[in-house]
Amino acid sequence: MASLSNRRVAILTEEGFEQVELTSPKQALEAAGATVHVISPKSGTIKAWDKTNWGIDVNVDRQLSEASPDDYDALVLPGGVLNPDKLRQNKDAVAFASAFLDEGKPVAAICHGPQLLIETGLIKGRRLTSYPSLQTDLKNAGADWVDQEVVVDNGLVTSRTPADLEAFNAKAIEEIGEGIHHEA
Repeated sequence: MASLSNRRVAILTEEGFEQVELTSPKQALEAAGATVHVISPKSGTIKAWDKTNWGIDVNVDRQLSEASPDDYDALVLPGGVLNPDKLRQNKDAVAFASAFLDEGKPVAAICHGPQLLIETGLIKGRRLTSYPSLQTDLKNAGADWVDQEVVVDNGLVTSRTPADLEAFNAKAIEEIGEGIHHEA
């Protein structure tokens, strides 16, 4: 496994993220040596969604208004239905995610997380996957949507559901370890 001891990773989220889609990548990234910050438009704590009900509270390390993409080497976007829908309506969240894509920094989005990427306008021609219900939205945004456990496109890592987390985490760590991805 790649060592991420010199890497800083932002997990951008709102309330209603799917619990395991934040906790599992965060644990895997930290185990690989990365410094991981939970970033949210809210301060204090945010509440997870755990399959069918509210889950744990997670501490916010930095408010979005105080965070800069320049301080991070990579971005992780957990899913959940509520979280990405809130983030995609937040111009600061869209700008934050756009900066990572613009600079070729690794971005890892799972389940409904790619909804935020639609709003960036930067996924046209990119190959990715997501929760199946998003495929039409992603195709309409110009993405090449495929139904696979994990898809990597020049530093952009995507997966479909929590069942794909093992592969998602491994590929996210690999891509973050590689660093900036320049256009192929």
